[in-house]
Amino acid sequence: MKIGKLPENVLKRSVFKMITHRRQEVLIPPGVGLDCAVADLGNDELVVMSCDPITGASKDIGKLAVHVTANDLASNGAIPVGLMVTALLPVSIKESQIKAVMKEMDDECRKLNMEVMGGHTEVTDAVNKIVLSVAGIGKIKKDKMLSSDNIKPGYEIVVTKSVGLEGTSIIASEKQEELEEHFPKQLVETAKGFVNDISVVHEGRVAADNGAVFMHDVTEGGIFGALWEISSAAGYGIEVDLKKIPIRQETVEICNYVDINPYMLISSGSMVIVTPNGNAMVDVLAGEGIGAAVIGRFTDNNDKVVVNGDDKRYLEQPSVDELYKVVAS
Repeated sequence: MKIGKLPENVLKRSVFKMITHRRQEVLIPPGVGLDCAVADLGNDELVVMSCDPITGASKDIGKLAVHVTANDLASNGAIPVGLMVTALLPVSIKESQIKAVMKEMDDECRKLNMEVMGGHTEVTDAVNKIVLSVAGIGKIKKDKMLSSDNIKPGYEIVVTKSVGLEGTSIIASEKQEELEEHFPKQLVETAKGFVNDISVVHEGRVAADNGAVFMHDVTEGGIFGALWEISSAAGYGIEVDLKKIPIRQETVEICNYVDINPYMLISSGSMVIVTPNGNAMVDVLAGEGIGAAVIGRFTDNNDKVVVNGDDKRYLEQPSVDELYKVVAS
């Protein structure tokens, strides 16, 4: 199979259909476009859980691991509490590298008031670089739970900040010397700095308190992948205006240079928010210093449409993230 997420048909057929045993405490089981599982353990709060690996980056891996996990929790409106980490380490690892990654994780957890609660560390020849697999744990009041079942035709789609932030930062870090031969150093440094903008915890809390019915952080597969997933989760079609999707010029320039599609590039740092009133959501977010734009709406059919002026295209099922075309080269 190709590198990246499993194709949706394989995921449904060979993963989800194999999971048949259920417990009544589990309110949200696995599904396409769902970032987290939610369980009711009998009090006034629900437990929200997510898990993610960090495999496409070698630099800033500790920072990415924390924020990708916290972002998943925030996409459900949950307050991140902590995380469990499985660290698979290559035989060439130095103890100083381990310390650096763990310090980076702890520093980022402190910013979000999270805790590294435990996990597992192992040196193995199965990997040739550090691989982190992180399980996040959060909490949310029962009456604040978000669900794709709440989406209706006509509801609008809002995207925060800019798409491609994470992927642009990774490429700028991994290919810094090459890029600086073609671009001003300041452009490359700015792109590397996008890693500092990949948290969506703040906008997740703001949106959850101000009319969001569903949220999804934009990760592997980019904004096109995220749009496909929220459409599949809702069971409705979408119509999106490509020109309204916010994107930084640095992302456009770097993606053009490495010949990849920025709209299919891993994009932690951007949140998709579904709400009945997109403009009102944009205004609330702006009041919190968070840029956002209304990019489209849900429709009463199953078509996943992106328009660009007079051109119209239908989204395809998410495939390999564009990042792997660059970091694997």
